Amino acid sequence: MIKMELHVYNREVCIGTIKVLGVASSSMIMVGDTETIQLAATFDTPAESLIIGPFVPLPPIG
Repeated sequence: MIKMELHVYNREVCIGTIKVLGVASSSMIMVGDTETIQLAATFDTPAESLIIGPFVPLPPIG
């Protein structure tokens, strides 16, 4: 018979700085315990400049 013991010690976590170099289409950074996660979305361009539809192929360069 194999017996496993697991001891968890919740201690203080001190984070000085977090530097984010890039963001994927779905990203989240969690540090420490999380009871509630609130989602939000933003665009860095105005909505009228967002084009969704058929893409026009680009001609070859050269």
